[in-house]
Amino acid sequence: MASQDEQDPRISNISSAIRVIPDFPKPGIIFQDITTLLLDTKAFRDTIDLFVERYRGKDISVVAGIEARGFIFGPPIALAIGAKFVPMRKPNKLPGEVLSEEYSLEYGKDTMEMHVDAVKAGERALIIDDLVATGGTLSAAIRLLERVGVHVVECACVIELPELKGRERLGEKPLFVLVSST
Repeated sequence: MASQDEQDPRISNISSAIRVIPDFPKPGIIFQDITTLLLDTKAFRDTIDLFVERYRGKDISVVAGIEARGFIFGPPIALAIGAKFVPMRKPNKLPGEVLSEEYSLEYGKDTMEMHVDAVKAGERALIIDDLVATGGTLSAAIRLLERVGVHVVECACVIELPELKGRERLGEKPLFVLVSST
């Protein structure tokens, strides 16, 4: 893996903590496994610290985490920058009234939901996930938040698979990534 910011030595540590598993979950897929990153307390802390350093002082009031791995990174970032954490979930996982957004995946369609009262118009949001591949999930999260008047400041991921061109699906929204696959 190559880093977006070779100047920061923490990036190399994070990159080396991510296990790459060929042919999982099916032949031809090269899976980026963050569970090994989570087992490495220094690499995990460095990951959170890099995001917090970037977003502290940016007037972000919402950290929206995409199910399921965005739930790992989002809450500690939200707490550190003084924002609330909003889970963006798969269908039928949230009780109460929800807003839904359908999106396309490389292998079909899916839906993302959030509580209708989770955010308010005018709030500023960061969307966080572990990985951006085709960009379908992140673009659905952007649409869902913008439908209710939230300003999406940036999307952030630990890993990017640039060959899948997910960044292009985000339009003008900036994407911050710690590690790019090679």
